[in-house]
Amino acid sequence: MSSRIGARTTGLTQDSPDPARPARTNSRRASLIVLCGGALMTILDGNVVTVAMPAIQSDLGFSSAGLAWIVNAYLIPFGGLLLLAGRLGDLVGRRRMFAAGLALFTVASVLCGVATGQGALIAARALQGVGGAMTSAVVLGMLIALFPEPREQAGAIAVFSAVGAAGGALGTFLGGALTQALNWHWIFLINLPIGIAAWIAALRVLAPDRGAGLGRGADYPGAALVTGALMLTVYAIVGAGERPVGGTLVLAAVSLALFAGFTLRQARAARPLLRLRLFRSRLLTGANGVQILMVATMFGFQYIGALYIQRVLGYGELRTGLAFLPAPVLIGVLMLGLSARTIGRFGAYRVLLAGLALIVSGMGLMSRMPVSGSYVADVLPPMLLLATGFAAAMPAVTGLAMAGVAEEDAGLASGLFNTTQVVGGSLGLAVLTTLAAGRTERLLAGGEVFAVATADGYRLAFAVAAGIAGVGLVVAAVALRPSARDSLAPAAPTRSRH
Repeated sequence: MSSRIGARTTGLTQDSPDPARPARTNSRRASLIVLCGGALMTILDGNVVTVAMPAIQSDLGFSSAGLAWIVNAYLIPFGGLLLLAGRLGDLVGRRRMFAAGLALFTVASVLCGVATGQGALIAARALQGVGGAMTSAVVLGMLIALFPEPREQAGAIAVFSAVGAAGGALGTFLGGALTQALNWHWIFLINLPIGIAAWIAALRVLAPDRGAGLGRGADYPGAALVTGALMLTVYAIVGAGERPVGGTLVLAAVSLALFAGFTLRQARAARPLLRLRLFRSRLLTGANGVQILMVATMFGFQYIGALYIQRVLGYGELRTGLAFLPAPVLIGVLMLGLSARTIGRFGAYRVLLAGLALIVSGMGLMSRMPVSGSYVADVLPPMLLLATGFAAAMPAVTGLAMAGVAEEDAGLASGLFNTTQVVGGSLGLAVLTTLAAGRTERLLAGGEVFAVATADGYRLAFAVAAGIAGVGLVVAAVALRPSARDSLAPAAPTRSRH
């Protein structure tokens, strides 16, 4: 399929009027920059509010429980709509979906920035989530089309993965810097010039692709079922710490029922939204499972690590953001400089296992954080281990997930991969923060001082995160082991056998 992707979807770039001729290198590079820029903006806003939350709480009067909805309101529509947006991108054209998502995201960012009440901010954040899903869902499918050859594709995916990984940590830094230098409104308003520039660049650089047409696969009942199931799943996860266990179990049961209904619908529909045969690919299914566990670990580290630095080490907003900068810098250097070559030499499977092993080691060190620790001696070394491991593992698991995906399913597979990222991040955040808060509250109730109780809660969360990463390592070793039938070149798509 690698040759067919390049031939049949080169409409993604203006410099390829002949569909049988690959796009020129400079045009494809410009397209890569545009796609990564659009994805970066949505990734940043998933994390930019973390450090700014105390300022927002003080200004708008959020309660402690209500404050979490600044994040939840974004994650729920983002995670719930990724799969649908990916499929619609296949049907109406991926550039059209990408550009429309950028426009909606930019408008919603302005609404967030001018919000003066809790309801207005939460509603605008939800609209941001919709725009973010539309933009992010189709990016991987477009990259696979633009770079069909294995070596080029590995480099493109390394760049995309570096942007995604760095975006999370840069969001923490920018949130602290803008909040301290100006005010929290600017963490959203800064998206206006960036969004306009990205939207114009998308229309100029990415030439339109026709898509299959809404008549081919527009399964609206199936779309309603899966979107409802995904939104309810994310809602159940992100709000688990705020409701009784029984309420979460009821939500989980309803979500499973919706997923079951969706599965039955897809098995019988003449033009299903999601072709179930997609999951026959061991690589796709296994890589998405590994990603859930890996992202759960890393997302938990990013959130709880920021809290540890602020509440235990006593760092301010800007200093906390600066403390995280070594991670995205190292991730960017390794992904852009070594990732593609390392995968090309040793194979995605071996690189993934090595990366996961480093993540387990880094989280193990984090679980030993002392109350009277220091950033240089106790935080920086495990942070660099985690960054190195993630820089190795993320491009490898991305390539494995997209390997063997048929051209007509590329957008859907991209949406699925992004969906498991959101589910993994939400799951990690819910589980680890709940465990940390529970341990801290029990120790405080027993008379322990705040610093000791807080640090002990965070150590428990880091230990559990190390265990989650360890499970991911085992799953990857078993489920993604190379076989004679698999092509494990980095993200090298093969012809669909299904």
